[in-house]
Amino acid sequence: MTSRVRAAGANGGDFKHREKVAPLYQMSASLKSEVRKLNVVHLLIWLLVAAQVTVSHLRLVSHDTVSTPYQWEYPYLLSALPLLCSSLSLPKNNISYLVLSMISAGLFSVAPLIYGGMEMFPVAQQLYRHGKAYRFIFGFSAVTVMYLVMVVAVQVHAWQLYYMKKLLDSWFDATQEKKKK
Repeated sequence: MTSRVRAAGANGGDFKHREKVAPLYQMSASLKSEVRKLNVVHLLIWLLVAAQVTVSHLRLVSHDTVSTPYQWEYPYLLSALPLLCSSLSLPKNNISYLVLSMISAGLFSVAPLIYGGMEMFPVAQQLYRHGKAYRFIFGFSAVTVMYLVMVVAVQVHAWQLYYMKKLLDSWFDATQEKKKK
C-alpha cells in the first residue's frame, strides 16, 4: 500500500490567508439562481396560456375541448416582456433592465391576474351555487382550471418581485461600495 506523505506545514490550517467571497456577492448569486428558477416557471405558465389562446383562435380543436380564452388572458400574454427584461438583466447585473422588469411585471403580469380574478368570479360563483359550467378545458370546468393557473401564477409573480427587489438592493449596495473606493 502506498501512503501519502503530507508536506510539512500543510495541516489544513493555512486557509486563513486566502480571499473569501464577500457575502454581498454570495447573496447576489443565490438570488439570481432563484430568479432564474422562477423565470422558468413563469415561462411554463405563459406557454400554457399562449397554447390555450392559440388553439382556441386557430380552432385546432373544438370549443367543447378547449374553450375560448377569458379577456384577461390576452394582456397576460404581454408578461413575456418582464420575463425577457429579467433574463437580460441577470448576466451583467443590469439594474435598468431589472427595474423595467419589476415595473412591467406589475403592469403585464399582476394586473391581468387581478382583473381575471374579478372577471371570472361571477362564473365561479355560478358554478359553486348551481353546479353549472359552460366553458370546458379537456372536460374540466374552465373557470376552475384557470383559477388554479392563477393561484400558481400569483405566487410565482409575488416571489419574482420579492427576489428581484432583494437582488436590486444587493446590486445597488455593491454599486455604492464601488463608488466609495
